[in-house]
Amino acid sequence: MSDSITLTINGQQVEAKAGQLLIDVADDNDIVVPRFCYHKKLSVAASCRMCLVEVERAPKPMPACATQVADGMVVQTRSAAAIAAQKSTMEFLLINHPLDCPICDQGGECELQDVAMGFGDGVSRYSEQKRVVMDKNIGPLIATDFTRCIHCTRCVRFGDEIAGLPEMGATGRGEHMEIGTYIEKAISSELSGNVIDICPVGALTAKPSRYTARPWELTQHASVSAHDCIGSNTYIHTRGNEVIRVVPRENESINESWISDRDRFSYTALKSDSRVVEPMMRVDGKLTTVDWETAIQTASDKLAGAANKGANIAALVSPQATLEEAFLAQKMVRGLGSNNVDHRLSQLDFSNQDKSAIMPWLGRSLASVESLDAALLVAANLRLEQPILSHRLRKAALNNDAAISSLGHFAGQYNYDLAQDLAGSAAQLVSDLVAVAQAVAKKTGTGLSTKFEGAKAGSAHQAIAKSLCDGDSSAIIVGVQALASPHLSLIQELCEAIATMSDSTLGYLSVSANSAGACLAGCTPHRTAAGVVGDKIGQHTSQIIQSSHDVLLNFAVNPGLDLNDGSAAQKLADNNDFIISVSSYLNDFDENHADLILPMAGFGETSGTFVNIEGLWQSFKGCVKSKGQSRPGWQLLAALGQLVLPGDFDYADSNQVNNEVKDLCQDVSLNNINGIQSSEASIPSKSRSLQRVGYTPIYACDEMTRLATPLQSTPLIKQQCTVVMSREQAEKLKLADAEQVHIKQGQGTAVLPLRLDDGVPSGCACIPGGFKAVKNLGEAFGTVELEIVS
Repeated sequence: MSDSITLTINGQQVEAKAGQLLIDVADDNDIVVPRFCYHKKLSVAASCRMCLVEVERAPKPMPACATQVADGMVVQTRSAAAIAAQKSTMEFLLINHPLDCPICDQGGECELQDVAMGFGDGVSRYSEQKRVVMDKNIGPLIATDFTRCIHCTRCVRFGDEIAGLPEMGATGRGEHMEIGTYIEKAISSELSGNVIDICPVGALTAKPSRYTARPWELTQHASVSAHDCIGSNTYIHTRGNEVIRVVPRENESINESWISDRDRFSYTALKSDSRVVEPMMRVDGKLTTVDWETAIQTASDKLAGAANKGANIAALVSPQATLEEAFLAQKMVRGLGSNNVDHRLSQLDFSNQDKSAIMPWLGRSLASVESLDAALLVAANLRLEQPILSHRLRKAALNNDAAISSLGHFAGQYNYDLAQDLAGSAAQLVSDLVAVAQAVAKKTGTGLSTKFEGAKAGSAHQAIAKSLCDGDSSAIIVGVQALASPHLSLIQELCEAIATMSDSTLGYLSVSANSAGACLAGCTPHRTAAGVVGDKIGQHTSQIIQSSHDVLLNFAVNPGLDLNDGSAAQKLADNNDFIISVSSYLNDFDENHADLILPMAGFGETSGTFVNIEGLWQSFKGCVKSKGQSRPGWQLLAALGQLVLPGDFDYADSNQVNNEVKDLCQDVSLNNINGIQSSEASIPSKSRSLQRVGYTPIYACDEMTRLATPLQSTPLIKQQCTVVMSREQAEKLKLADAEQVHIKQGQGTAVLPLRLDDGVPSGCACIPGGFKAVKNLGEAFGTVELEIVS
């Protein structure tokens, strides 16, 4: 029996698949059916009744969103009966809806307005008093006006089905029904802003952009998110020279129709008082504003002078820099005779960099993740690091019953049930990986390196091995927390072995938006553009920090917060004679130590390209003019390069740079199985001292998120910026009743609130990095001491 059927809608014969919903078939054939509660990504509620249509031989109008098509079905969406039903529904929906369109942010893009124009009457027959619902404060991101709510429950279903946090619900019945949080609290989901887009009326709107502009005043620009390796597609809406808001741009292969709150609200940092808008140079110990000619000439003189003295030059480049900026930065540094350039700011172990993959690659498409039947996550918290990827994995777990397991540092972080969820210190993570590798080797009859012999696989390790080996489509995904581990090469070796033995794909996630692009651009000390091995290996990030240089170029880097070791910022200041900072925002390091600051255009003000972990190149254009005297980063580097290396930097626009890199990379092939062999001779032993397990909070991953006031006001960042340990461990240290604890790591100290969570393993304390309160602490993993703050 064929799956294809034929039905008639409004006299038009159409083909459809058996079991398809009538509203989807109508949409596929450009037949308009009004709706409010229906959304293609959510379950069917059929509560608004706006989509009532006439179906032949049915006793009454049927909701198109809840009616499956059948062969030979005859449907009328514009018959007298259908229109009468739709008009009656519209009249009931408008009975209690306020007539406040002139002051509603949704006005001009409101589904209720649009449908009312087609199906509403000009005058209401209802003359009684309308109901009024008190607004609720659900956080700094979403503004509410629940008097406008039409009870479509899209927001409720989104929380249950997409965000995985059922934070909103309905209470009461009939016209007394109200939408709100179950208890009076702010919404904490990392995807919460999507309810703004799916709300068909003005009940939920964006609080940061409230009352700032009308939709018809805005210009829409296609862009790409700048904060993680997924490359979510977005639209930036501007009015004049101001970014008003950011909304999702639908792309089923990447982010579907969702974006994270980080991608949606980080644009507010563009209005920060920390923006650098003029060139500045240190004169007599103080930063002084100078003109561009003086600034560029000083930078070129210093670089040329260093090149003439032996090219003792180094550059640290942000992984958030565009492909074009990363390419020009490394091209200039190498052209001056140095290979000391790196973007891997959070990495600590570089012992196997020569065998690492050309770029961080997922090993499969993003869309294919939701069809997995088994996956092992290593040193990752996808929900708060790559939220869109986490959503796809959640779909695999819920829809395919996929066995998703995690080996990490903090259990219980996901919004779905994991098959296995093991947590431990950096050393324990390696031990767990060895145990899984042993279990996979035993199951497949494969040999394993002798240095891994003697490991004992428990039932959890055996279950993980079984799921990977038995799965038809399985994957191992290594998260960004592994980059900060002192045992990175050991983790890579073990993951390669497990992936090879179990026939699973191996994927590596990366920090920020363009680590992959920086690798392809040659922004590493051991490889040039397209991953070509360099003639001479330069200094990697750790060596740059420890070494002295005549000139250091910091490109969009905040050394105090972006480096693995916060205390490294002072070493950079002490070891470098002249520091040039190219930055959009003024930070403590630049204010105290930079000798020259060149203001760079920020997000939305420049063109460029990001490469995501699929290997997809996504280019975007600037939407607004650069603030003050700031200039796009690629223009700054091209101008500087033209002065120090005349003739090599003749670029009229960023497209020319992009094309040059693309020509170099046309033969690049991606492969994550590269035969990495760790230099570590044995499995690291577990320490008896309290171990720090570090991570970067979701809204502290870069300068934009740190300076985005709405994001910094969310309960999520407040929850993450704490020391977290189990109650058992806190009682051992006599800290169970402490509100704040004093942290000591090496020579650095910090004070943070204490939060108890039994998901943290014994002997460990989760201590975040990436924000000012912990800038003096050391590496993400290491021994720490905690004591109560009296």
